[in-house]
Amino acid sequence: MGNAARKLLGLLWGLYAWTIFAIVSLCTTLIVAVLPGLNPRRRVARAGARLIFFATGIDLTVIELGALPPQACVVVANHASYLDGVILTAALPPSFSFVIKREITAVPLAHLLLRRLGSEFVERFDRHRGATDARRIMRKAHDGEALVFFPEGTFRAEPGLMRFRTGAFAAAARSGLPVVPVVIRGARRILPAKRWLPRRDSLQVIITPSIDLTDQGPAHKAGTLLSLSRERMLEHLEEPDGGDAVRA
Repeated sequence: MGNAARKLLGLLWGLYAWTIFAIVSLCTTLIVAVLPGLNPRRRVARAGARLIFFATGIDLTVIELGALPPQACVVVANHASYLDGVILTAALPPSFSFVIKREITAVPLAHLLLRRLGSEFVERFDRHRGATDARRIMRKAHDGEALVFFPEGTFRAEPGLMRFRTGAFAAAARSGLPVVPVVIRGARRILPAKRWLPRRDSLQVIITPSIDLTDQGPAHKAGTLLSLSRERMLEHLEEPDGGDAVRA
């Protein structure tokens, strides 16, 4: 097959994938908007996310190196693409609240869907509002709510695990919840930053064993959780270390 033909097929598949994503996302949002009960709404969102990958022919494989704890936990995952939230919605049980940057609330349909799914929004640029959001999430974790964080906070086109913010690990340390490092592989190849047309490829979600420091004292626990989680993720990510420094 010639280069021009491959480019044409890639273009057609990318447009088809966006069409599937738009239709399924809109239908899912409409159902979630009117469906009572948080758990049924989350199950619908999970089914919609799985349908997107099935209909587009993207193979999503979940590899469990360790089982998720039966109780609430804090999942931390690498962030490489706008697809990451959809990927984890499809891969994880429908019992998690996602912690998401507040800028997404400027997108009305996305905000509606995420709010109805019990997501938590965090301000990144206003310190006062960010501190208020952080305290609210701490209370959620203390009350035993399972949470998903992308501790890098954002993503870029270049491969590499970026610096971590400490919020996820502080919430886990103060609430006594175990941390589960999760690695997403393939999302950057399918839809990297600064690219609007997705490529067809496969995805892997690797769930690693949980890190439980509940038997240790509170001193330095968040920092230990961060460093152990980062080490575990780099072990399976197949991308370089993009920065060891920690963000507050």
